[in-house]
Amino acid sequence: MYFLYNIFVTTVGFLLKPIALFNKKISFFLNGRKETFQKLQSINKMNRVIWIHVASLGEFEQGRPIIEAIKKDEKFNNHKIVLTFFSPSGYEIRKDYPLADVVCYLPLDTKSNVKKFINLVHPEMAIFIKYEFWPNLLNELQKQKIPTIVVSAIFRENQLFFKSNFIGKFMRNSLRSIHHFFVQNTASKNLLKSLNFTNVTVCSDTRFDRVYKIVNQNNNVDKIERFLADFKGSVLVAGSTWEKDEELLVNYINNLSKENEKFIIAPHLMDVKKLHSLKNKLSKKVNFYSDETIDKNAQVLIVDTIGILSKIYSYATTTYVGGGFGVGIHNILEPATFGILVIIGPNYQKFQEAKDLVEKGGCFVVHNQKEFNSVLKKLEDDTLRVQAGKINGNYVKDNLGGTDCVVDYVKDTMV
Repeated sequence: MYFLYNIFVTTVGFLLKPIALFNKKISFFLNGRKETFQKLQSINKMNRVIWIHVASLGEFEQGRPIIEAIKKDEKFNNHKIVLTFFSPSGYEIRKDYPLADVVCYLPLDTKSNVKKFINLVHPEMAIFIKYEFWPNLLNELQKQKIPTIVVSAIFRENQLFFKSNFIGKFMRNSLRSIHHFFVQNTASKNLLKSLNFTNVTVCSDTRFDRVYKIVNQNNNVDKIERFLADFKGSVLVAGSTWEKDEELLVNYINNLSKENEKFIIAPHLMDVKKLHSLKNKLSKKVNFYSDETIDKNAQVLIVDTIGILSKIYSYATTTYVGGGFGVGIHNILEPATFGILVIIGPNYQKFQEAKDLVEKGGCFVVHNQKEFNSVLKKLEDDTLRVQAGKINGNYVKDNLGGTDCVVDYVKDTMV
């Protein structure tokens, strides 16, 4: 099976090259990896290294509190942190993250790449956040007896590991390289138990620790203050929106919004043409965040910059988190930590926090325009909105501690 897998990975790497000529994201994906081994030259054989790997930006937010805790702990004063990304959407935003000594792409999972990468990094421990089970990489870590853990993981019955076919068996073998699994729920623990894995601990998603800190930071944003100056009505902040999400918002704003409602929309993709297209679809007065003058009489503000969404959520009375009409929702914990109600689309089943908050009543799911309009109508009831927000805020507080759970294990494992 390894033979077929290696042919597949090599073929994919070859096919991506012509695609990169026409696809900006794939171009970043390939060109960024050309710099990986050069960047790792700054790590020498005398360095003690902890390696943390994340797929993209969401997983980075789960790994971030672990990195911060390691950097603060005296036991790790002499350790360097290597942080790797798989996706350009994570790397391009966080490539200058100051708490990591090296930030680079993870090379494609070929045998030669893996051996070179591990020899350069020579980590004392490898920490994988949530997903990313690369067979050649895990096999090499096992060969070199490098302790490897998975953090904030969620396992589901439909994943390849739990299939009875030969691919399922191949992927299960990769899991045997993991020294310990930190999973988000008991269901994941039981699934691993069904495969005879007992090296499993259930502890909170580390993102709870991350987002809880956001509440206590300075969340003032000057341009948001100007947009909302003297405004006493409701503010809906829509974060990480995609086209389908924006259709719901545009239709509501154009046809049903009232003077005492304002909207802040922060699209997931910073594409100039799409941003202007969004503005042109709106019949109300619109400002871009980048505009030199922000008009407090505008009803809609489109955020055409990155890195401030978590702060902007603090201004909301209601939030909508995008992605639920596509591959899955974005981070609902960022608005939840402020004690604010959240609205999402229907594709949320892969996210434990979303399932929990939908059940508890702090998160509302909409499947279409009619339901979206109905929910916003219902939320004109301040009591309902405030109660739902409290559910979210308390949920975050009740799930703190995941970072300590993981870091205590790291400290006990590493000599």
